[in-house]
Amino acid sequence: MKSINIVPLEPAKALKTQVYEALKEIIGQMDIYSSDEQVRLDERALGERLGVSRTPVREAISRLEQEGLVQNIARRGAFVVRKSKQEILDMIDVWAALESMAARMATFRASDEEIAALRKNFASFGDSENARAHIDEYSETNIEFHQTIIELGKSPLISQMAGQLFFHMSAIRSSTIKERDRISRSVIDHIRIIEAIEERDPYHAEQLVRDHALELAKHVDKFVDYLE
Repeated sequence: MKSINIVPLEPAKALKTQVYEALKEIIGQMDIYSSDEQVRLDERALGERLGVSRTPVREAISRLEQEGLVQNIARRGAFVVRKSKQEILDMIDVWAALESMAARMATFRASDEEIAALRKNFASFGDSENARAHIDEYSETNIEFHQTIIELGKSPLISQMAGQLFFHMSAIRSSTIKERDRISRSVIDHIRIIEAIEERDPYHAEQLVRDHALELAKHVDKFVDYLE
């Protein structure tokens, strides 16, 4: 598992909120789909790393369990939830609907400056060779790209619904982007999506984003055997 950055806690916030946000950030950085191994959350170790007692860590884990990100197993402890292949495929279908509608709305709701920022943030990975050479950085940029599309749609309800899927969607995107040269297809698709939004073409932007997500579903269905 790659090294995980832990952000220092902010004194201004309530401790339990800080611990919850920190723990959610930690889980968000975990590569939970790269192997069959379950990821266990050690309350004592997490408390030591965050500089707090086990009580706020336990409370944060309970809150994350309510959100479906963590599962407490009797006499074993708390584990990060891993979805089955079918559950992931269902999530991708729903995400495709949400993100494609957000892209459609972005063509007439996003400002010129916001659209320009979308291109600028992606500019450093304008070709697949550069993206492959900096695969970890590209993986993070890939996740940010899809988050930004949701945000540019400026629909609070879509953002809320997408947020419920985001953790597992980002985890499976991070895991699969390195497989079967998907990175080349990703770079091309992203550029075409940006162009459609820049042209303020709602139909094309919606179609491109939906097709891009459904290609991920096809890949998961055909090649991702470690989710069985």
